[in-house]
Order: sequence, then C-alpha cells, then structure tokens
Amino acid sequence: MAEAEEALGGLLQRLAMLRGWSPHTTAAYRTDLLDAARFLQSEALPDGASLNMATQVQLLDYLAALHQRGLRESTIQRRRSALSTWFSFLQEEGLREDHPARQLPKLRKSRPLPKLLSERDVESLLGAPDVTTAIGLRDRTMLELLYATGLRVSELVMLQPAHLDMAAGLLRVVGKGDKERLVPFGAEAAVWLQQWLDCAPQQCAYLFPGRHGKPMTRQNFWQRIKHYATQAGIRPLPSPHTLRHAFATHLLHHGADLRAVQMLLGHSHITTTEIYTHVTRARLHDLVNRNHPLGQQS
Repeated sequence: MAEAEEALGGLLQRLAMLRGWSPHTTAAYRTDLLDAARFLQSEALPDGASLNMATQVQLLDYLAALHQRGLRESTIQRRRSALSTWFSFLQEEGLREDHPARQLPKLRKSRPLPKLLSERDVESLLGAPDVTTAIGLRDRTMLELLYATGLRVSELVMLQPAHLDMAAGLLRVVGKGDKERLVPFGAEAAVWLQQWLDCAPQQCAYLFPGRHGKPMTRQNFWQRIKHYATQAGIRPLPSPHTLRHAFATHLLHHGADLRAVQMLLGHSHITTTEIYTHVTRARLHDLVNRNHPLGQQS
C-alpha cells in the first residue's frame, strides 16, 4: 500500500500544481483519495491494484460503505467530488480512457433548517432595548424593522434616509447583486421609525449610523442582538438572520403566499424560500406530537 500511496501522492502534487490548490486543499484531497484507495484495495480490487484501476461498480460499493459508516452526507458528497476530480485528471493525462466516477449518483446537500424564534420570543427580544436612550431607541427600531420586513442585516445597516418612504410605508432595498426591491413595512414599524427619525443625527448618510456616522457593521449589530437576547432569556442565542427567518416563517404560518414571501425576502429562486415551508411543516408535526392524544404513544 505504501508504494500505491507514493504513486498517488506524486500524481496529486501535479494535479494540485495544475489547479493552483493550496496546501490545505491538497491535503484534503489526499485524505479523501487515500481513504477510497485503502477501501478498494482491501475490499474490492485484486492484490496490488490501485485506485486508478477502479470500476464504477467498485466506486459505488465504496460510497455505500461510507453510508454504512454513518458519515454525514456532506462528507460523502465531498469524497464523491474528489473521485470525480481525480478520474477527470487521469483522463486528461491519458492515464485512463473512461471516467468511472462520472455517473456516480450525486447527493442532494441537505440544508439545515433555520433556528426558530416563537412569536413570544420575538416580542421579548423587541422589548429588551431601553428606549429611553438614543442607542436603545435606535436598536429597538432596527429590530422592529428587521422583523417587519425580513431584511438581511447587511441590507438593514446600509439603509439611507433616501431609501425610506414613510407616506407609502415602503423601503427601497439594495440586495445581493445590487438588485433593488421595494419592501413594505407595517404600522408598528412606522411608529418606531418616526420616533427614531425625530431624534436621529441630522445630515447623516445612513439611517442607523454607528460611530462617527459610519454604517454599523453586521458583526456589531450581531453583538447587539446577542446582548438583548441574553437580557430576554432567549436560548439558544439567535443568529444575525434569526428575525429574517422569523419574519418568513411567521408569515407562512399565518397563511401568506410563498411567492409573495419570496419577493419580500429578495430570493432569486423559489427553492430558496421553500425551506420555510419545511419549517412550518416541522412545527405542525411537533404540534401534533405534543398535543394529540396519540402523539406521544410509542
């Protein structure tokens, strides 16, 4: 096996040089490919054979073994990708005519469901800032606006007074890829916005300025959220996008149309928004399991 590892290592260094890989990337590929080589030599291939001689069926056996080991789908997908890259390289180098990894099944990468805040937790979070201070009023307004509109934190901190239309109850938001969209906000957010505008620094380029009139950083606002969540006794501590997730989930929970939520969030594809339908289904399952007479029977 030592000779096979040495041969693989030499080819891998050439591949890394051609692709401009970092040492870290090269080491990761080496780990994945050697794992496949060891399995195939011990389980499938004749004595003395190398990974380079593997067939599609043998590679399928390897992927099945990874599943049996209980590895995460993301890990299995990474190793499948490493094999595909490897056999593409062997073809390019004229070391192999066919490509046994080309037709290997791709795993659909599962997305983690967003962490949920209940409507009661949202109320507790919104009520945490001390609105008798300018900073507290600013933070309460920012939290209200996040929950009322589903903005990304990066979009919120870059808002300018010119983006705000109080009469129409609309925000002009510049999102990913410099795409603009109009986002409505409700009466409650309008009340807090007006209070903030009445005491906000004048002649400032940003609606919610940080120090020296510069936009607040995403990281700084995340620290503010953690501070208020701790005050409100919310566990686990929410992420910077928690109120965005709550906005989408609570809208769907109360009967909003998925396409409308997609437009409000600024998602390019409906599949991105559909994750929230899984969240609402999960909540319904949990509701049944906790409250139905047969829900807790084993």
